[in-house]
Amino acid sequence: MELGPLLIGILAAVSLGGIAFALMPYLSGEVRAEQRQDQLTNRVAARENASVQRTAASRREQVSKSLKELEQRQSARTRVDLATRIMQAGLSWPKQRYYLMSVGLALLTGFAALLMSHNPYVALGGLLVGGLGMPRWILAFLTKKRIKKFVNEFPNAIDVVVRGVKSGLPLGDCLRIIATEAADPVRTEFRHIIESQTLGLSISEACERLYQRVPITEASFFGIVISIQQKAGGNLAETLANFSRVIRERRKMMGKIQAMSSEAKASASIIASLPFVVAILVYFSSPDYISLLWTTFHGKFTMLISGFWMGMGVMVMRKMIRFDF
Repeated sequence: MELGPLLIGILAAVSLGGIAFALMPYLSGEVRAEQRQDQLTNRVAARENASVQRTAASRREQVSKSLKELEQRQSARTRVDLATRIMQAGLSWPKQRYYLMSVGLALLTGFAALLMSHNPYVALGGLLVGGLGMPRWILAFLTKKRIKKFVNEFPNAIDVVVRGVKSGLPLGDCLRIIATEAADPVRTEFRHIIESQTLGLSISEACERLYQRVPITEASFFGIVISIQQKAGGNLAETLANFSRVIRERRKMMGKIQAMSSEAKASASIIASLPFVVAILVYFSSPDYISLLWTTFHGKFTMLISGFWMGMGVMVMRKMIRFDF
C-alpha cells in the first residue's frame, strides 16, 4: 500500500522531465538559432546560385556576341579575289605573273587547236580554254593539294598547343613552336600568325585570318575557339583536345567514304573513257571510216552534240560519286 504514492511520484517526475526535455530547445532558443542558421545558409546558397547563373548568362552573351562578330567578318570575306586565290594555292606570285601565264597558256592551246583542226573557231575555243579555264584549274588543283596536306598535319599542331597549355606555356609560345617545327603548309600558316602578332594584331584576330588563306571548316573552327577563349575564358586545353579528336574522326570518316566509293569511281572512269578508247581503236583499224566525223558537217555536228551530252553525263557521275561532309 505504501508503494503507490512512491510510484506515482516517480512517474510524475519522469513525465515532468520528459516535458522539460521536449520544451528545453524552445525555451533556450536553440530552435530559433537553427532556423536562423538555415535561413542564412539558404540565403548564401541562393546568392551563390544567382551569381553562377549571372556568370553563365554573361558568358553565353559574350560567346553569342563573339559568334555574331565572327559570322559578320566571314560573310564580309565570302568574295575571294585573285590575290587571295593565289595565296590559297601556296604561291607568292603577283597578279602580273598570273596574267602572263594565262596569256601563254591561251596562245599555246590556241595554236595547238589550230594545228590540229585548221579551224579558226576551234582555235578561238582553245584560246578561251587556255586563257580562262586552265589557270583557274591549276590554282584549284594546287589549293586542293595544299589543303589536303594541311588537314593531315593540323591535328598534330593542335596537340602541340594542348600539351603546351597543360604544361603551363602561354598560347603565343605554343604557336611559335608550331611555326618552327611543324611540317608545311602548317608551319607557313602559323608563321603568318606570328608575323601578324608582331605587326600588332591580337592572337584571336591573327587566328581568324587563317581561314582566308586555308578556306576549310577546321581553320574556321580554330579561329572561333581561340577568339571565344580570349574573350570569354574557359579551358582552352580541353576544348582544343576535343577539337583535335573531331578532326581526326572526320579524317577517318573521309578515308572510309573514299574506300567505299572507290568502286563507283572506277566504274565512272571506265564508262567515261570508253568512247575515247573505242574511237582510237576504230581510227587505227579503219581511219577512213571514222574520219567522216571531223571532215564533214554532219560529223562535226554529231561530235558536238555527243560531246555535250557526254560532258553532262560525266558531270552527273562526278556529282554522284563525290561526297562532301
